Amino acid sequence: MVRRALSDATDDSLKENSRRAPVSAQKPTKMRRETLRDKRVRRAEDDEDVADDAHLNGHDEARDVQGGNEDGAEGEIEDEDEADDEDTGGSPKGRKRARANTIGDSHPTDGNVKGKQKAVTLPRDVDGYAMHSELSLQHLTIHDPRFIPGSIMRIQLRNFVTYDYVEFFPGPHLNMILGPNGTGKSSIACAICLGLNFPPSVLGRASELSAFVKLGTSDGHIEIELKGPKGKPNLVIRRTLSATSKSSQFILNGHAMSGREVNQRMAELNVQVSNLCSFLPQDKVAEFARMSPQQLLRETQRAAGNENLTAWHDTLITAGKELKHLETTLTADREQLKTLQERNANLERDVKRYEERRAIEKEIELLELMLPFVEYTEAKRKYDQLKAAQTEMHEKVKKLNESNAPYINLTKKMDKQLKDLQDLREKKKSATQQKFASMKRKWQENLTLEGQAEELKNELDNLKTREKNRLKEIQKSEKTVENLQKNIDNPPKIEDVEAIKEQLKQLRAESRDVTERQGDLQERQRTCIEEESRHKMELENARRNLRQLDDVNSRRLKELEKVDKDAADVVQWLRQNRHRFRMDIIEPPILSCAVPDTKFATAVEACFNFNDLRTFVAQCQEDATLLNRLVVDSPDALGRRVRINSWFRPRPEYADPPMSAEELRGLGFDGYASDFIQCPDGLRPFLHSTLNLHRTAIAVQAPNRVDAGRAMEVVARSGGASYIVGNTYNQVSRSRYGQQKAQNQTRDIRHARFFLFADADPAQKAAAENAIREAEFHLEGCKKQINELSVEDSKIRAEINEFSSKNNALEKRKKAAIDIKKKLETMKLKLVSEQGQLDRLRKQPSVDAERAKLKSKILKCSAQRVIVLKDYEKLAREAIASQTEASKVALEALQVAANHAQLKAMCSEREDEMQKALAEFNKVRQEYQIAKLDSRAKLDASKEKINSVDEELRARFQEMEQTGEAQKRSVEELTVELQTQQEKLELSMHTNPGVVDQYKKRQEAIAELERQIEEREEKVQKKERAIKLARDNWEPALTRLVESVGQKFSAAFDRIGCAGEIKLTPHEDYDKWAIDILVKFRDHEKLQLLTGERQSGGERSLTTIMYLMSLTEEARTPFSLVDEINQGMDARAERAVHNSLVEVTCKSDSGQYFLITPKLLADLLYHERMKVLCVNNGEWLPEETDRVGNMMRMIEGYVNHRSRASA
Repeated sequence: MVRRALSDATDDSLKENSRRAPVSAQKPTKMRRETLRDKRVRRAEDDEDVADDAHLNGHDEARDVQGGNEDGAEGEIEDEDEADDEDTGGSPKGRKRARANTIGDSHPTDGNVKGKQKAVTLPRDVDGYAMHSELSLQHLTIHDPRFIPGSIMRIQLRNFVTYDYVEFFPGPHLNMILGPNGTGKSSIACAICLGLNFPPSVLGRASELSAFVKLGTSDGHIEIELKGPKGKPNLVIRRTLSATSKSSQFILNGHAMSGREVNQRMAELNVQVSNLCSFLPQDKVAEFARMSPQQLLRETQRAAGNENLTAWHDTLITAGKELKHLETTLTADREQLKTLQERNANLERDVKRYEERRAIEKEIELLELMLPFVEYTEAKRKYDQLKAAQTEMHEKVKKLNESNAPYINLTKKMDKQLKDLQDLREKKKSATQQKFASMKRKWQENLTLEGQAEELKNELDNLKTREKNRLKEIQKSEKTVENLQKNIDNPPKIEDVEAIKEQLKQLRAESRDVTERQGDLQERQRTCIEEESRHKMELENARRNLRQLDDVNSRRLKELEKVDKDAADVVQWLRQNRHRFRMDIIEPPILSCAVPDTKFATAVEACFNFNDLRTFVAQCQEDATLLNRLVVDSPDALGRRVRINSWFRPRPEYADPPMSAEELRGLGFDGYASDFIQCPDGLRPFLHSTLNLHRTAIAVQAPNRVDAGRAMEVVARSGGASYIVGNTYNQVSRSRYGQQKAQNQTRDIRHARFFLFADADPAQKAAAENAIREAEFHLEGCKKQINELSVEDSKIRAEINEFSSKNNALEKRKKAAIDIKKKLETMKLKLVSEQGQLDRLRKQPSVDAERAKLKSKILKCSAQRVIVLKDYEKLAREAIASQTEASKVALEALQVAANHAQLKAMCSEREDEMQKALAEFNKVRQEYQIAKLDSRAKLDASKEKINSVDEELRARFQEMEQTGEAQKRSVEELTVELQTQQEKLELSMHTNPGVVDQYKKRQEAIAELERQIEEREEKVQKKERAIKLARDNWEPALTRLVESVGQKFSAAFDRIGCAGEIKLTPHEDYDKWAIDILVKFRDHEKLQLLTGERQSGGERSLTTIMYLMSLTEEARTPFSLVDEINQGMDARAERAVHNSLVEVTCKSDSGQYFLITPKLLADLLYHERMKVLCVNNGEWLPEETDRVGNMMRMIEGYVNHRSRASA
């Protein structure tokens, strides 16, 4: 381990032991351990202990406080160098200088991670087994009673792997753990790993904690006592395990603690069980050689050299990646900046034009802002003037109105008098008008009566004309009656309708027989057509089935052609040359076999290998010989020689199935492979004798029902066979040696490729061909029958047409007879109607009676007219009197109206003057209202305009308003100037505002990009300084470490006659720096890189232990362990390795080291600082007595025996 400077220490062990109570007697264990060195320790004199203590107290304590380490300042020169390095790279002052950069990142200058405690090996302390009994004191080494903090001082196991109970005390230097295989040596390495809360994956064994509990027990524990830091008690860590649970519990110094806290304590003590460079279990030896050179560098830094190496390396890796990213980003930003600047340079002329145009627009905006303001000012001035004129006119109108008031009141009084007279006149006038209306109604009534009398008189005159017309109608009706009676009395000849109906009945009876014959014929035609359609469908189905069968064969032949073209060509040749062979040559199983139930296809195909699927089977020796001669031995058949598989056995023999059908079903199998395959009978001998398909059981439908052990036993009973369960093929056989136990080889089967194509059944194919021939035969018969029925149908149709002609003629005669009868009936009805009309004309009254009646009505109407005229006369007299009164009232009203007119004329002059003044007032008022609205509107427009402009223009306008400059110019002047500026704007070339926006945005982007570039350049400089500082610390320290390890490694290889070299390989990426181990074991070879494949197992083991030994003196961990590293070494290498290991690990400043091995050579180098632990463990150990069972007594007896023999 690492050399450490000795430090002052008090007799802590004695003080701690004095405070401990004696430990009770321990239970007897199956592990006995004691060494000759322990015996000498117990016999040591007290004065030697005192002398050692005095010697130890003579050294000054030195710790490097600034670096955060407790390495001694006194000791070897390399320790002083390390202290100097730490002063420069890891001092508190240096850490204070680590400040956040401009973007808030914090980068430690010394590579240490803030907040994370550094793993540092503490200085060696006076050994004091403070946490266990005085019994531990007898295990102290008198020569060097010092342990490095974190070293293992005691291990106790209960129900752990192979141990019931064991407790032992390792030494502070080399501990050799010996014992036969299976006694539990590697279990100690497992206990150290798990007891200190490192994951089981470090061991490369079981992944569950419960697997480490001894079989047959429910729980167990691991208790490890570690040396504590100086002045602090030791750490006793107990981890309890359960066989039924994955969880565990930690107890530290009697208090429950979490695994995370245990990990923190291990980090404080720099315990590195997960580092292959310091802890190499048996199952991880090969993994060391498979580590990449980069991994080896990382693990070496963690285990040895300066404790800051890993932190510096991590800083370099992180900062290097960040620097590369920053440089890439910086380059891209500079390119982008250059591009943006070039683009903006091209837009400057357009921007200048835009700015000139924008200045004109600003001037126009100012003029447009001033114009509403000046307009408002002028409107306000006009408003004030009109307001004063309105007030003056209002006073004038008021005075005129007061002087006209008396005249207006008199006029109103006369208006009322005139209205009253007019109302009275209208009343009288209305009464007169009512009288005239009554007179008008009476006159109208008289005119009505006069009209009625005139009508009666006209009717009297028309009586003669009506009588002449009646006589003419009577003559016309008499003539019509005479003609109708004549036609009825002399009707035309009419055929007998009933006779015609009887003829039709007879004709239809005769045609019914023909119709029935036609229906029977049509039924036979329909039946024949249906039969023809059915046979056509049968023919089509049979042809389709045949095509499908042929398609399956062709597809399988194409698959065969893909995998073996020669075999496919031979198949086609055989199909054309069957006549040349005495019996059929059976095509290969890939074509001739089929599995109807596809769920068994995969299992059945698994029974064939590729050659079996391509094998031709001959059924006689003659055909087999002829086939090989024509196809294999000569090119006669195909024009070339081909290689095929052929098979023939005269009388093949094959064994019976391994189990009966009942046993097969009882075990859960579906059947034998031969039960699920269809093939020609001549192929069965080949399948049974060569492939044993009749002996291969298959379970596919319910594979979980098969008992694997029972199935293997039954199959093995007959000497062995095969069976398939699900997708697993099992080959059971019996060993030919010893007890001839059954053996089972399994393999996974692939998905079926060929037997998923269902093969064409020959019987089905023959049936399809027969169906085609039978359907064609029936179709031909149907066609003949259809032709015969067509001839018969033509004859029947001719008879039906003849009957139809006769029936039409009779129907025509029948219709003519019925029409004549209907015509006679119509004339009879018309005759009756005409006779009735004639009777009515003859019965009409005479003309004299009608004339007397009319004269009477005329006299009555004249009397009524006389009465009406008398009433009319009375109403006329009353109307005259009423009209006279109305005229008097009208004259009075005319007098009042004349007076009123004269008064009104007088008021009119005054009213005209008043109206003139009022008109002037209204005009002024209207102008005032207009000016008020105009002023308000222009004020609002001015305010709106002011609010709509930007702050700059508003401020400029307010300044002009305050100075009075805004009011100096009139509206006309501003309008002219505005038009001038607008004309200038029209002459100015228009520039796209988007270009200017783009220019300004790009200017902002350029400024932002320049700022980012400046910040990134500062970051790059900071990263480069951080990388330089870290590399200046890391690379020299790493180089010294690699050179030191390399020198020791090369020297170790030189001592055994081989060559080895450790080389540091730099790289531009710090995460790709590597340590290469180059070795050479033979003179004619060159140095080669150590890999997990190039060297043998023994060479890898030898290289591994040499590297670990070379690393030991530089290591920082409190203890290291290697397990069975000497396996595969020859005696010479093993001896050299052992001697070198003893020399390195037994120095006074070496740390604790565990070497686990099942064997040792005789007469190896021994050092008094090393401790040998012999594992005496097993199921058949005798109980410990005075004579047997005590290994220590056996060793002492042997030593005494040798002493007596030498004396």
